[in-house]
Amino acid sequence: MLLTYEKRTDSISVEYRNAVHVPPHLHEAVEIVYVTDGSVELGVGKELYHMEVGDFAIVFPNVIHHYQVFEKGDNRGIYLFLEPSLFPAYFEQFQVYAPKLPIIKKEEVHADIISAIKALEAVSKCNDMLIQAYAQIIFAHVFSTMELVSKESLGGNDMIYNAVEYVAKNFRQSICLDKMAHDLGINKYVLSRMFAKTFHCNFNQYVSEVRLNYASSFLKNTTESITNICLDCGFESQRTFNRVFKERYKMTPREYRTLNKNIESSIE
Repeated sequence: MLLTYEKRTDSISVEYRNAVHVPPHLHEAVEIVYVTDGSVELGVGKELYHMEVGDFAIVFPNVIHHYQVFEKGDNRGIYLFLEPSLFPAYFEQFQVYAPKLPIIKKEEVHADIISAIKALEAVSKCNDMLIQAYAQIIFAHVFSTMELVSKESLGGNDMIYNAVEYVAKNFRQSICLDKMAHDLGINKYVLSRMFAKTFHCNFNQYVSEVRLNYASSFLKNTTESITNICLDCGFESQRTFNRVFKERYKMTPREYRTLNKNIESSIE
């Protein structure tokens, strides 16, 4: 299976476009699809789901998915990509779980979901407060109506699924490639090559990215001390945390928190 890993940097990305064949891929964003014309097939795990006009679907972060189009003519939809760090209340659910059935048929899509999707089409990318408000409406319906299952169950014995879930469950602890390979029953060299080919980084870099996503969310959305956040997301020392944080965000954790508070104040 040809698989790609996408990195998105915007807090929200909105695309109103023709549905096309998209190969299996995964990314850190929450992906929402609302079909406006024609039809599209959404593949999640080993299943393929048919979507028609008015149908809604949601794909949680780091869940392998793909698209196929079988009908000729206009097959269009609204595609939303939301940065999960904006939603700390759902962070753990996004990391570990996924909907057992990722689609909601037109007849069962709540009007609030449709209104929120259309509002998110127009919202400014820099207005995190509005993004959070409209997305919370969608998530409220998703978490109250959709059955969630472990991401591992979607992929069966798929090595990539198992690796992603393992890191999501254990990144707050001290983990290493050797132990992960042992726990998953995988040769460590095979596992190492999987990270390089799928995520375009080594094991340590991938774990660091997951930890930084967690840390940035809590810096932006809580008043928890930087020291506690550092320890809670699995970094061995605050010095290491500060170094890798600055490498990614080009500023210290304290500067990052101050900047985001200033942005919120200016919006208010």
